[in-house]
Amino acid sequence: MTNNEGKFRGFTALSLFLICHSLFLAEPAGQQVFRGGVDLTTFAVTVTDRKGNIVTDLAKEEFVIVEDGTPQAVQYFARGVGDTTPAMHLGLMMDASGSMRAAMKLAQGAAIKFLNMLPEAEDITLVDFDTQVRITRYPQRDFARLVERIRQRKPKGWTALYDALGTYLDGAGELDGRKVMVMYTDGGDTRSALSFSETLTLLKASQVTVYAIGLVERAGSARLQLQMALRQMAETTGGQAFFPSAMTDVESAYEQVLAEINGQYHLGYLSSNTATDGAWRKVEIKLKRDDLRVRSRKGYFGPYKQAS
Repeated sequence: MTNNEGKFRGFTALSLFLICHSLFLAEPAGQQVFRGGVDLTTFAVTVTDRKGNIVTDLAKEEFVIVEDGTPQAVQYFARGVGDTTPAMHLGLMMDASGSMRAAMKLAQGAAIKFLNMLPEAEDITLVDFDTQVRITRYPQRDFARLVERIRQRKPKGWTALYDALGTYLDGAGELDGRKVMVMYTDGGDTRSALSFSETLTLLKASQVTVYAIGLVERAGSARLQLQMALRQMAETTGGQAFFPSAMTDVESAYEQVLAEINGQYHLGYLSSNTATDGAWRKVEIKLKRDDLRVRSRKGYFGPYKQAS
């Protein structure tokens, strides 16, 4: 078993710098290697109709990619999950803080059911967090041990949500292929060293698509603020946030996430911009028809090479 387990107690200024440095410079976001060692700028794309239904039958020729105003030629195209799509690395992030005491068993059961329905992934990284963050990466052959680990976790402590995301993103940066994080939480961050804005910066620099399931039990403006934070984190990555109204609806939220994962398109292109300044590049992915909606990342940081 590939066991990358560790405990995380808090970010320092140095550790935050090292994470940002590795994401921005060492492995430029948006640059992944597919088929024959060709460097492609790649995006996961979700298409829905006006009712929000996922559309899965589009052809390569229907997509248009524009980077900083310049059209790009689509050179890699795949749909859904299968032999022609990039290997998938799944992250599952579970809130194990003290506020989960009443619903922990149901949350664990919903997560395990979701994993059982999931198409085969290269590996699954479990991130469970309370005051501390624990992270372990499991290959498919150790699926049973992953399930047992989920079942054994007892709720306690505070909610270090942003630190958990930062820890996961640091490890995900070394993985090639499709990276999806599904995170479950029942409340806002109460303990992280990372701030919300720092977390958004790390998400923007990563190649991870985040789906958030938030069972937010607070009322009024506090509830709206927490939902907005989860929605912003997910949408920054081209993902989506779901807000079940009760614990019994969490399984349905996981099923919606599964439909999103199965229905994504994967587009890749060789950027016509050869600069190596590490600058942000705005990317628009559109369709040649106007009755559908496209959801994806809004861009990426280009490659960086220090001037000699």
